[in-house]
Amino acid sequence: MTTDPRPVPAPRPVPAPPASARRPERITGSAAILRTLEMLGVTDVFGLPGGAVIPLYDELMAQSAVRHILVRHEQGAGHAAEGYAAASGKVGVAVATSGPGATNLVTAIADAYMDSVPLLAITGQVFSTLMGTDAFQEADIVGITMPVTKHSFLVKTAEEIPSAIAAAYHIASTGRPGPVLVDITKDAQQNTLEFSWPPAVELPGYRPVTRAHGKQVQAAAQLLAEAKRPVLYVGGGVIRAKASQALFQLAEATGAPVVTTLMARGAFPDSHPHHLGMPGMHGSVPAVLALQESDLIVALGARFDDRVTGKVSEFAPDAKVVHVDVDPAEISKIRVADVPIVGDLAEVLPDLTAAYREAAAQAAPELSDWWTRLGGLRHEFPLGFAPTSDGLLAPQQVIRRIGELTGPDGVYVAGVGQHQMWAAQFISYERPNSWLNSGGAGTMGYSVPAAMGAKVAEPDRVVWSIDGDGCFQMTNQELATCVINDIPIKVAIINNSSLGMVKQWQALFYEGRFSQTELHTGAGSKQVPDFVKLAEAYGALGIRVTKEEEVDDAIRLALETNDRPVVIDFVVSSDAMVWPMVPQGVSNSYVQYARDHSPAWGEE
Repeated sequence: MTTDPRPVPAPRPVPAPPASARRPERITGSAAILRTLEMLGVTDVFGLPGGAVIPLYDELMAQSAVRHILVRHEQGAGHAAEGYAAASGKVGVAVATSGPGATNLVTAIADAYMDSVPLLAITGQVFSTLMGTDAFQEADIVGITMPVTKHSFLVKTAEEIPSAIAAAYHIASTGRPGPVLVDITKDAQQNTLEFSWPPAVELPGYRPVTRAHGKQVQAAAQLLAEAKRPVLYVGGGVIRAKASQALFQLAEATGAPVVTTLMARGAFPDSHPHHLGMPGMHGSVPAVLALQESDLIVALGARFDDRVTGKVSEFAPDAKVVHVDVDPAEISKIRVADVPIVGDLAEVLPDLTAAYREAAAQAAPELSDWWTRLGGLRHEFPLGFAPTSDGLLAPQQVIRRIGELTGPDGVYVAGVGQHQMWAAQFISYERPNSWLNSGGAGTMGYSVPAAMGAKVAEPDRVVWSIDGDGCFQMTNQELATCVINDIPIKVAIINNSSLGMVKQWQALFYEGRFSQTELHTGAGSKQVPDFVKLAEAYGALGIRVTKEEEVDDAIRLALETNDRPVVIDFVVSSDAMVWPMVPQGVSNSYVQYARDHSPAWGEE
């Protein structure tokens, strides 16, 4: 077994199975893959067979407690595993064959790496005796994915399979979650081994720090108690750490405003009076300016992404920074932290809350002036949108009604582009794991397969794929997977007949030169393809909505239809833009740019 040289976490104890499972038993390597997954508690995997994983699929047919869902493209398997993981908090599992099967997983693996999604990718590899000969469908997938995985394993013998998969599962789900690849040769799958559980897992290297240093926590609490303009800057790490309740308690104790990034929507209830919305390029003005004008930023599982900071050298110039993250590499990477805290937010936040209460007991902070300023921003810059100028549907209103009619118990999975930003803005998120999207990588095609995975993980919840006409055409083949496997997702295509976000940038920054952004899918076009006919061809219910009075009825019909997927083609205006907008590379103080370009700011 060959591994990459990067340090990995030490193993955590593997749950002890029944005594009967501990007795050594001679089985094939492929059977060991399935048996190991079962012992780890994996119940669902997404995959597509091929020559290098035929032994695994042969064993799968014989017997297994693991449910396999046959996708139509390996990228779909990867995104489905991501959606499964993001909706449930469990490890998602994807399987692919060697060569192009494995390389088709790379986009999803990179996506999971950027967004800290616990993903186990199992790939087949050619016979070990053929490796390095440019054999049919050979690819060095360990080398290809090394920059976008937490760790990678190459397994050449059957005996190594249980320990490699158990180690990969552990690495994916501990510390900062992320993708781990296990590449297994075909002969390792075919040969036999004495299987016993648990396997010996040895992972020399660093151990993820979960409990923070007490003096650092006390220093952070003291800064919070002294701050006049504090902000809790919440990133997706709070959700991955399952620390939303602890965040709630800290916010209540401090009285500080909270902003939740694109990856953190739902980590803190939108309805809470302390919540200012989403910061960043398309964030709310109160959230953006709260960070910019703050004197203390408490960053919780956030990484100071360029879409949040704008021009880094001009970001929050008067603020001290407390940065809490389980990954020490993130701290001070972009903005130097005055108080760096390495630890798991589920453990750090309760300690910080307790330390703050002790510090504040000496002198309670006075935040009334700060809240007066923030309240003024809320009043002056309410979230809204202008009526369309072409008589077509307003995409913001469509998305808002999906959220209102479905409610906070639903799961909303967005593609990438304008519809993604509108979904982040106009749906109210009250709980973690209700909003899934491709944040760091910005992967078009994420939504449909990720929604499919989310529905498998959470079958009793309504799951919406809110997609664009561009994104939908990249992975809509997974509707076939949904139909065949009884996975009734709802798909809302926000069809503006264009690559909307690219077109918006062309309109604002390239003097309206709309180069190669027209897709001919909506109003006044050839409608290629016809999304309703496409949905029907796949066995889904297809609906087209072109009038405002049809919107609610279509959404209600989708909510009532649970025997098959539903696809609604909402034909919306191509002129609608995402506001606010801080142009790339400028200071966040320039958020008023949105007002200059949107005279109907705040209109309903």
